[in-house]
Amino acid sequence: DVQLQASGGGLVQAGGSLRLSCAVSGFTFGNYAIGWFRQAPGKEREGVSAISSREGSTYYADSVRGRFTVSVDRAKNAVYLQMNSLTPEDTAVYYCALTEAELSPWLLRQWVSVAAARYWGQGTQVTVSS
Repeated sequence: DVQLQASGGGLVQAGGSLRLSCAVSGFTFGNYAIGWFRQAPGKEREGVSAISSREGSTYYADSVRGRFTVSVDRAKNAVYLQMNSLTPEDTAVYYCALTEAELSPWLLRQWVSVAAARYWGQGTQVTVSS
């Protein structure tokens, strides 16, 4: 049974940093697409970042590119999202999600856009104060 547990959210001032973690159990990191999504109150869910097992290809939404970094630690069965230069617009509940597949960069982008992950973790709240 695949389970994802996101953590690391909290309250931070604008300009600050947070590192989200997603612990994955019941899954072997062979072929995978793992992503971070977020949903702010009154807004639709947004794909933030993702990483594919195919050459470590990554995806970043325009709104976070250059500020966020996604990474995988296979030894720890964990995925991370390092978030720097946070702004109040980054306030949302953040979710990690996973599909067992090896996606090309183009397919990874499509996977994020339709939130096609098979497994989802519970969210972790990120609040950025101005």
